Amino acid sequence: MNKNDILRRIRYVFDFSDLEMISIFAQADHPVKKSQIIDWLKKEDDPAYQKCNDTQMAIFLNGLINKKRGKRDGPQPDPEKSLTNNAIFMKLKIALNLKADDVIKILALADVKISKHELSAFFRRPDNRHYRECKNQILRNFLKGLQLKYRPGSNVVPEDPWNQHSPS
Repeated sequence: MNKNDILRRIRYVFDFSDLEMISIFAQADHPVKKSQIIDWLKKEDDPAYQKCNDTQMAIFLNGLINKKRGKRDGPQPDPEKSLTNNAIFMKLKIALNLKADDVIKILALADVKISKHELSAFFRRPDNRHYRECKNQILRNFLKGLQLKYRPGSNVVPEDPWNQHSPS
């Protein structure tokens, strides 16, 4: 999945305003401007569209962890320069303080059945023989499950829920 799409979906799931998005980046000690947020959330065919790279996505997810779980003492972790679906999945799991059973229930909301063993393979180190790559479909369904959990009554993931930006 492209990082802009993930950013749009997370914003939609939690109904973050532009100011809240800016605040999340600030939680990871990385200031961004409202114009950057808006350009990342635009459709790819929009001339003002800007690609959200792996480092920017890692900063956002680190900020989300800090927002949801509290900032840890000392220096903040350096954002990853390369971000896989597995890392995104793990950071969302950490930010939302989810246990394996919680993740399985969220995936079940999106009609995905997965065992604890299969799930744990996504969160292993890549050099572990039981490591499994998280494909786009799993991450997409996890985000859909989050939407169904946190925005009840919305059973379809909008293609671009933030095409019209809020004034905040």
